[in-house]
Amino acid sequence: MKQFVIIGNSAAGIAAVEAIRQKDKTSKVMVISDEDYSSYCRCLISYYLAGEVKEDKVLYKPETFYKENNIELLLNKKVLRVDPKKNRITFEDKNQLNYDCLLIATGASPKFPEIQGIKKRGVFGFRTIKDAKDIEGLLPVTKTASVLGGGLIGLKAAYALKKRNIEVKVIIKSKQALSQMLDYEAALLVQERLEENGIELVLGQDATEIIGNGDIKAVKLDSGKVLGSSIVIVGKGVSANMDIIKETDIKVNEGIIADDLLRTNISNIYTAGDVCESFDLTLGKYSVNALWPIAVEQGKIAGANMAGENIHYEGSVGINSIEFFGLAVISLGIYKVRDEEKNLFEELKYLDTKARLYKKLVLKDNILLGVILVGDIKNSGVFLRLIRERINVSTFKERLLQEDFGYPDIMDFVRDKESIYV
Repeated sequence: MKQFVIIGNSAAGIAAVEAIRQKDKTSKVMVISDEDYSSYCRCLISYYLAGEVKEDKVLYKPETFYKENNIELLLNKKVLRVDPKKNRITFEDKNQLNYDCLLIATGASPKFPEIQGIKKRGVFGFRTIKDAKDIEGLLPVTKTASVLGGGLIGLKAAYALKKRNIEVKVIIKSKQALSQMLDYEAALLVQERLEENGIELVLGQDATEIIGNGDIKAVKLDSGKVLGSSIVIVGKGVSANMDIIKETDIKVNEGIIADDLLRTNISNIYTAGDVCESFDLTLGKYSVNALWPIAVEQGKIAGANMAGENIHYEGSVGINSIEFFGLAVISLGIYKVRDEEKNLFEELKYLDTKARLYKKLVLKDNILLGVILVGDIKNSGVFLRLIRERINVSTFKERLLQEDFGYPDIMDFVRDKESIYV
C-alpha cells in the first residue's frame, strides 16, 4: 500500500485525488495546504467580493469530500522543502512526512512590483479567499481604490470593487487592457464597456509609489500624477510557487518542467496546475498556462498516472474567458501575432463596433492556432476542438466567421463523432 502526498488543495490537487481514488481505494492519500480553508474556486473570489455569490458557493469541495474519499487533509501547514533523495518533505514547523509518490500542485503567487510603499497596510494581492475577505473588511471605510495591472486578475478585482460602489481606477503600464489575452481591437471593446460602467482606465502609466503614513492615501504615477486611494490591489501577473524544490535536482524553468505523463525528471514526483510547465499545443513549446480548466485536466492525468495508469498528456491550450457587465470575452491559444511573424500566419477578422462583436482567427498552414471572441462566444467549443485536434480547415475556411457556422461543419473531421455534442 502506497502513501500518496499531494501538496496543494486547489483544482489540480483535488482532480488528482479523485483520479487516484478511482483506481486505488485503499492507499493512504494526504493533501497539504498552507491555507486554513477547505478547497474553493479561485475564479469565483471576485464574484464573492462583488457580493454576487455567497461564501458557501465559493467552496469547490465540501469538508465531507475528504472523509468520504478517505483523505487526510492537513490545513495551515506550510511545506518548507522537498527531499527527493529521501522521499520526504519537511514542514515549516520542522515536522517531516515520507511519501512513496508526490504531486507538487503548489500553484502560483501574485507578483508585487518593487516600489516604495508596496508593503503598506491596505495593499493586497487578489489570489485567495483570504485576500477577498481582507479587502471586504476595509470596504466600509473605503471610497477609492486603485488596481495595479490591467490583466484578468486586475480587471476582475476592479469589477468587484465597482459592484460594491467603490470609485476604482485601473493603472495599466501598456497601451491596452488584457494585453496577455486580447489584441488591441478586442481590448478596445472591453475598455469601452468598463468605462461606461464607471471603471476608469489609466493607460500607458505605471505606479511608482504608494503614499501614506500607516494607511494608504494615494498612488503616485510615473507621469507625476497622484491618484487618491485608500486600497491598492496588485494584479500584475503571478509566478509559480517553486521555493520548496529550489535545493533539489528537479528541473525548472518558469515552472516545474513536466513530461507527457505530468511527471518531473524524478520518477515518483509529479506536477500539475499553475506551477507546472508543460507542452503548449499552439505555441509548440513548453509553457506555464495558469488557468483553472488546465489545472483540472493536468491533475486528473497526473493522479491517474501516480496510481499506475499510463495516460499521455497531449498539451495545454491557453484558454481565458470573462464577462464584464454583460460583455462576454474568450481567447484561445495564440491571440496576437508579432509583426516579424505576420508572413507566417493568416488572420481572419470580423468587427462590428456598434454591436460590440469581434471575431478573430489565427491560422498557420490552414491549422487553427488562436481565437478571440467578443460579444458572441457560442462557437468557442467548436474552435477549441479544431485547435486541439489540429484539423485542416481549408475545405470550410470561408465559413469559419459566418453566423451559422457550428459543429455540423466539422462532423466529418473530428476524431470521436459520438461525443461531439457532449
